[in-house]
Amino acid sequence: MVGQRAFGRGAWHGALLVAWCAGIAWVQTLEALPRPAAWPWLAALGALAAARRCAFAQGAWAGRVAPAFALAGATLAGLAYAAWRAEMRLADALPPAWEGEDITIVGVVDGLPRTAERGVRFAFAVERVLTAGASVPRRVSLAWIVQFPDADRGVVVPPIRAGERWALTVRLQRPHGLANPGGFDLEAWLLEHGLRATGYVRVDEGNRRVDAFAGRPIDRVHRAREAIRARVHAALPGAAYAGVLVALAIGDQSGIDERLWTVFNRTGTGHLVSVSGLHVTVFALLAGGVAYALLRRSARLTCIVPARKLAAVAGLAASAAYVLLAGAEVPAQRTLCMLAVATAGLWLGRPGSGVRVWLSALAAVLVADPWAVLGPGFWLSFLAVGLLLYVGNGRAGARAPPDRAARLGRTLREAARAQAAITLGLVPLSLALFGQVSVVGPLANALAIPAVSYAIVPAALVAALLPPVPAWPLAHAMLAALMQALEPLAAAPGAAWAQHRPLPHALAFGALGVALALAPRGVPGRALGAAMLLPLVLAAPARPPPGSFRLTVLDVGQGTAAIVETHAHTLLYDAGPRWHASADAGGRVVVPVLRARGVRELAAMVVSHRDLDHAGGAPSVLDQVPVEEVLSSLDDAHAIVARQRSRASARRCEQGQRWQWDGVDFAILFPEPRHYDDPQRKPNDLSCVLRVDGAGGSALLAGDIEAVSELALVLDASLRLAADVLLAPHHGSRTSSTPRFVAAVAPRHVVFTAGHRNRFGHPRPDVVARYERAGAAPWRTDRSGALTFDVTPGGPGPPRSERERAPRYWHQPP
Repeated sequence: MVGQRAFGRGAWHGALLVAWCAGIAWVQTLEALPRPAAWPWLAALGALAAARRCAFAQGAWAGRVAPAFALAGATLAGLAYAAWRAEMRLADALPPAWEGEDITIVGVVDGLPRTAERGVRFAFAVERVLTAGASVPRRVSLAWIVQFPDADRGVVVPPIRAGERWALTVRLQRPHGLANPGGFDLEAWLLEHGLRATGYVRVDEGNRRVDAFAGRPIDRVHRAREAIRARVHAALPGAAYAGVLVALAIGDQSGIDERLWTVFNRTGTGHLVSVSGLHVTVFALLAGGVAYALLRRSARLTCIVPARKLAAVAGLAASAAYVLLAGAEVPAQRTLCMLAVATAGLWLGRPGSGVRVWLSALAAVLVADPWAVLGPGFWLSFLAVGLLLYVGNGRAGARAPPDRAARLGRTLREAARAQAAITLGLVPLSLALFGQVSVVGPLANALAIPAVSYAIVPAALVAALLPPVPAWPLAHAMLAALMQALEPLAAAPGAAWAQHRPLPHALAFGALGVALALAPRGVPGRALGAAMLLPLVLAAPARPPPGSFRLTVLDVGQGTAAIVETHAHTLLYDAGPRWHASADAGGRVVVPVLRARGVRELAAMVVSHRDLDHAGGAPSVLDQVPVEEVLSSLDDAHAIVARQRSRASARRCEQGQRWQWDGVDFAILFPEPRHYDDPQRKPNDLSCVLRVDGAGGSALLAGDIEAVSELALVLDASLRLAADVLLAPHHGSRTSSTPRFVAAVAPRHVVFTAGHRNRFGHPRPDVVARYERAGAAPWRTDRSGALTFDVTPGGPGPPRSERERAPRYWHQPP
């Protein structure tokens, strides 16, 4: 074909694979799937037919047009395939009419159950629906949690094991996640994992275990993983790093707490806390080496098939079993696919280049999982290997030194060069995905990679596969020694560089800079490559001009968190809820948004009152972001106040407190000092009420104040309540937003911070209607996601909705 003649057969096949993968990735950026569904297939066939026709045509134009048609056809074929897979996945949906209704289903616990506070969470493969007329997706995510009223009556969650068949009464909802700038897309994650509804198990006498073991082939894998996890915890009760060993052995990271994740992220060693490609490769080499040593002893067998070929198959089979046992995450899948391609090449006598193996693995992973491109692991894994191939190809062909010492020195230099290439090459992607880069990463990885890959993981695998061998304490001791080196590195000032998410043009410029800096010697302009990374740091998102401010009301579910930004200062009003012992909105939502905006420190944080849906995320914010001052209505003994006073200043909110930043005025309107002495006053009625005034408008953040506090504010003639934007008191509850208060504030926009399908019914329809009658435009974070108001001299216009900013075909419409 013309393309093969122009580019060479290998390069042409690689270009077609890249085009196919680009088509698959393209689908994941679409707001809606192609309609009608058949048109991408028809377009792909048409483009490929045109390419074939041009290939046999005469004239120079054919040599230019045919490759373009072929690449377009491959791209459209990838798009058509991914769209077809998406159509099939989306069709497996919960009908809206059955959201929140009791449904009895029978199915199998489909994976490792995860322990939660007062219960357990697990995936459930639905086999039968017993409720007449109900329709349920094939796979759902369930939580079996005992709430406090039931716990007081002695209700407990029975033990749940992987592979058990249960009959359960559940309430389900369609996938819905939080939507925040730079935040985690839960709906995409649920789509990729085939979980098409979420819900909880109802307290019901009909809930029962039908079979102790369903007996599906995958159930045996889940049981094996569960048994290994149980053996780790039995051998290491209360051990600090037992959860890390579980992650290294079977890929289950649920036992790693936030403190350890902070260490791994700040030292750039998070890629090792999973079954990575390096671990799979080492395991395959060990298994293949043992098989080769045994097979080469059989002269009869090796006369038929070379021992190398059989050993490669044995190594591939062993690595496939290991990947399955480890949960088959993307880095492990990538390595397994590369090993499979290399083994096939060995048997066919056509091993192929490293780039072809890499591209074949890329295509294979996307064929199996078109949504893999949505996860950071996909990009980090494939880009790291691609960087090694890029750097290695530029230095191929060097002659090996004659003596052993010289070879060892060369090996160490090449390892250091490879680590430097990965460190530099991943800077743009790391900043784009996480908003930070580990400065101590090269040193930490120089210690951690050999220790984990060649000592800790082998010991963990021996303990996992050979239960009689008591290797878990040894693996934990080696891991503890490594952590004693990593934890001081993570705690060092400047261990990680944190900044804003790079702007798109800066990201593209930085990627070109990496390619130039790592190019082979002799390529002109290599020295400019590192300089091309500077826009990643210097090109920052614009801050509001002096006199203006930006108010971002975050989507934290049933709770409140809002960020106020002026030209040079940032204030956080509340930090969202605490969800469970190891996760809260502060660490999962607020801090990522601050990093994406380039906020390195907070000038102030206001914690309106002690309720966990407002104060629950504050400890995580204080742990990860420097805060100059905390204002709150909390008592002096509260942990948040004590923690802040040990570092900087903390004081009570009191009416009359005022300050100005960059031409923007801030004032605390409530509570009055005397209110703290009233033992009968509810925590809601101690909420700090903050007013923000800029040149173009104002905002009123009202916490959870209720009717009695609203009346006090309305009757106080010294206060100015009228505001353009109001954060509705108490999420739109009927205990707040009285007619007199609504009339006094007269907002142009009112924001209700409520959780999706929350059990309180917030915001109440009559409260919403009251604001609408007063002329306010109502906005809800559960429907719009995070809302950003730019209060400029022209006044605050309609907010920017995060769900409207980047809609995707899998997002549920409001």
